[in-house]
Amino acid sequence: MSTQSNTMSESFPSPSIAPAPIPATQVLRWSVRRELWENRSIYLAPLGVAAIALFGFSLSSIVGIWETPLRLNPAQPQAPYEMAAGLMMITGIVVSVFYCLDALHGERRDRSILFWKSLPVSDVTTVLAKASIPLLILPLLIFAITVAMQWLMLLVSSAVLLVSGQSVATLWTNLSFLRMSWLLLYHIFTAHALWPAPIYCWLLLVSGWPRRATFLWAALPLVAIGGAEQIAFHTWHFAALVGSRLIGDVPTVAMTSPDMFPTNPMTHIMPGHFLGNPGLWIGLAVAAVFLAAAVQLRRYQGPI
Repeated sequence: MSTQSNTMSESFPSPSIAPAPIPATQVLRWSVRRELWENRSIYLAPLGVAAIALFGFSLSSIVGIWETPLRLNPAQPQAPYEMAAGLMMITGIVVSVFYCLDALHGERRDRSILFWKSLPVSDVTTVLAKASIPLLILPLLIFAITVAMQWLMLLVSSAVLLVSGQSVATLWTNLSFLRMSWLLLYHIFTAHALWPAPIYCWLLLVSGWPRRATFLWAALPLVAIGGAEQIAFHTWHFAALVGSRLIGDVPTVAMTSPDMFPTNPMTHIMPGHFLGNPGLWIGLAVAAVFLAAAVQLRRYQGPI
């Protein structure tokens, strides 16, 4: 009887079903969601700054600090909205810098790199997911939060004008809210995502190397190069280059006067000049080299 059962089991082997491969795009999407889940400051910090700015604007509107802009001064009709947008851009830069400095170092410090390397997620996918935060996800968040904040500011402005008996239609017409939003989106992605890409990718690379003090390891080579240039040539070209990359100072992004904010409705954008700027493509090539080095570095790095 046992011989017959063994023969039957050998005659009808149990089928083995191979697991279906997971698309690379889905793995990348879940990796980005993992970054947002593990680093809540990516969206909590901009939301907190926006809430404080909105509260301050509402309070100042009631007491009359922004009385002149609310009355549509032809010189600066959207001054508080520009200040709020500038504050959110600075917040995005600060969050991006601190995130990149901890992106690869954090998973080594808390030893979670052992768990994530046990999953079918390549080092390329992991590094690209981390790089997408300062280069894509955070700019989109900053834009969405800023537009929502400015919309609420516009509603507060309208309420103040109604109470004071002034024309709300004039405010909505002269403020050019839709054009301001479009200019904000353009400026964020050109000046605060594409232009500083080599800086963020450099910070991402350095975050996977030292055992501690990632900020010092990231800053000291830049300081050394700038100091050597000053000693040898008495110039600060390298320091000015790094600074302009970080703060998004792109002369070819838009044709504006020196005192005009990038989201001013009178701004004339020049995407052709920006895309034709050699500095943009050189910076993106350098960023790609840094990302490739970060992938190789993570491949052989273990927990601290």
